[in-house]
Amino acid sequence: MALLGRPLIGHGADGAPGTGQAGGAGGILYGNGGNGGSGATGQAGGAGGAAGLIGHGGAGGLGGTGASGGAGGAGGWLWGNGGAGGNGGVGVAGDPGGVGGAGGAGGAAGLWGSGGSGGTGGQGGVGGGKSGDGGTGGIGGAGGGGGWLHGDGGAGGHGGQGGTGVSSGGNGGAGGTGGDGRGLSGSGGAGGRGGQTGVGGKVGENNFGGAGGAGGTGGLIGNGGAGGNGGQGAISGAGGAGGNAWLIGDGGAGGNGGDIRGQGGGAGGAGGAGGQLIGNGGTGGAGGTVTSPNGLGGAGGAGGSAGLIGHGGTGGAGGHSAQGPDGNGGIGGAGGAGGNGGQLYGTGGTGGTGGKGGDGFGVFGKGGAGGTGGRGGAAGLIGDAGTGGTGGKGGTAGEDGTGGNGGTGGNGGAAVLIGNGGGGGAGGNGGAGNDGTPGNGGGGGVGGTGGTLFGQPGQPGPPGQPGPA
Repeated sequence: MALLGRPLIGHGADGAPGTGQAGGAGGILYGNGGNGGSGATGQAGGAGGAAGLIGHGGAGGLGGTGASGGAGGAGGWLWGNGGAGGNGGVGVAGDPGGVGGAGGAGGAAGLWGSGGSGGTGGQGGVGGGKSGDGGTGGIGGAGGGGGWLHGDGGAGGHGGQGGTGVSSGGNGGAGGTGGDGRGLSGSGGAGGRGGQTGVGGKVGENNFGGAGGAGGTGGLIGNGGAGGNGGQGAISGAGGAGGNAWLIGDGGAGGNGGDIRGQGGGAGGAGGAGGQLIGNGGTGGAGGTVTSPNGLGGAGGAGGSAGLIGHGGTGGAGGHSAQGPDGNGGIGGAGGAGGNGGQLYGTGGTGGTGGKGGDGFGVFGKGGAGGTGGRGGAAGLIGDAGTGGTGGKGGTAGEDGTGGNGGTGGNGGAAVLIGNGGGGGAGGNGGAGNDGTPGNGGGGGVGGTGGTLFGQPGQPGPPGQPGPA
């Protein structure tokens, strides 16, 4: 102890609360790192202490008002998980409210263990005065890297919620990136969820939900992490991209776009790429669905492509739109494109389905058009191409109005050498006229070309049916 400044066996001391003091290191042979102390006002939380040979890293401390959370401590050199990052502090109240503190990064593992999760971003400060806006939520901390021999990356921290405002609520914070699976085997960590906008006197008007964090990259053998979902807002946040696999493994799924509260649904995140040798591409995230009048459904994310051998990921579905208050319905979101199959062998991914158009409301209200289906992914040198996505259904008209047209089906993907072209997606059906004019059915997608050596072209997609009167 006297020579090295730390014991051979034992846990590190925790940092004192309100000081931002770092946690102590664990014993050289065995022991966990101490937890970091919380910060005072405006002071970052203390970092978690590192473990020695065997043990877990300490958690980072909570950030003081408006300050960042502390980073998690490193896991043991031989075995142990990284510590979790500390949460960010709440933003200062004012006119406008202050930004919430960022979440601390998760600690990395050593040889064998999982990375620590990132801390959650702090909530934005409350907006005061006669017209103060709420503060923006803090960003989530990045997840820690997994062990060099084996271990998954840590999950990214969630973005902080926007602060409440007299006028408008604050924007949500972005989610943190998932940690990488750095070694021989291990999957990437999931990205953090984006924060939702704060509540304001104008019901969060013109404010944004936070974007979801990207998933982490997989190890030599391992899958990419899933992207985080986007946060809710007047304009909702986009989903995070799925993480890529490295050599052998599947790409992570893209996060879904934020929905529910917005005038515009968030776009879905793209699926991650499959491993360079073997692995499938990840599925694209779904576009956000909106409930606000005349809102636009979010576009679906593209499916991830495979590497040498594997199948392309399916494109994400487009988000549905909402009913208008006394007029026209919004347009459904487009489906995401399917990912390409492996360069040597693999089928292309199916395109995502287009979102449904919103219903009209009141006399002469028009239904919204359905979203376009995503195109099918191309095949590899050997393999069939992906089918185009189905177009979205048109929205129903208001009384004596006009129904929305169905969305066009996506085109089929092309084969390369040996394989069939993808069929075109079916067109969406038109919306009902509600004693008015029905919507037209959408056109079917074009079939893709067959392989140059062997293969048939894809069949065109059937058109959608017109809506009932």
